[in-house]
Amino acid sequence: MPKEGDADFVCAMEDVLEVYRRPYNSARPLVCLDEATKQLVADVTPPQSLQPGQPARQDYEYERRGTANLFMVVEPLAGRRHVKVTDRRTSEDFAYLLRDLSDVHYPHAEQIVVVMDNLNTHKLSVLYQVFSPDEARRLFERFEVHHTPKHASWLNIAECELSVLGRQCLGQRIEDRPLLEREVAAWEGKRNNQAARVD
Repeated sequence: MPKEGDADFVCAMEDVLEVYRRPYNSARPLVCLDEATKQLVADVTPPQSLQPGQPARQDYEYERRGTANLFMVVEPLAGRRHVKVTDRRTSEDFAYLLRDLSDVHYPHAEQIVVVMDNLNTHKLSVLYQVFSPDEARRLFERFEVHHTPKHASWLNIAECELSVLGRQCLGQRIEDRPLLEREVAAWEGKRNNQAARVD
């Protein structure tokens, strides 16, 4: 919660909460986005399979194989989630994510309402770093952005979904990006079929 007298926190918190109170509008979908890093690791010794009366066994040693980034996009009022796996988490990656939201996921929306935290790459100005001025402006006009207060990412529903993804899918050793993409896609499909909208 905000410290006493923290007007910046209260202002951003009330803004985000007011956005969450809006009714569902397919012409102006509300999406929350955030990202997380997943360390890729492989087994050094093959695990032993489950046997009758014996649990599966996995050696504590592992081989590091780098990291991958997971962009989580949640449309809470429609009950949809989408996870995009990238090699990094740069301004360029974020700009391409925004373009995908605009042109692939919500091409018919009048404007896309976005809730996100204050990470240094979470600015619409990244569009001008990556795309031509005309394309950047076209994309810029597609978004209405609301930032959560600093130190309050828990107000971002995408942060909550990343926690669910971590518990339900990412708690295992995943050795490379193709396997990560398959596991995340399977989780996404199951979650979208089972989970209701977030109210």
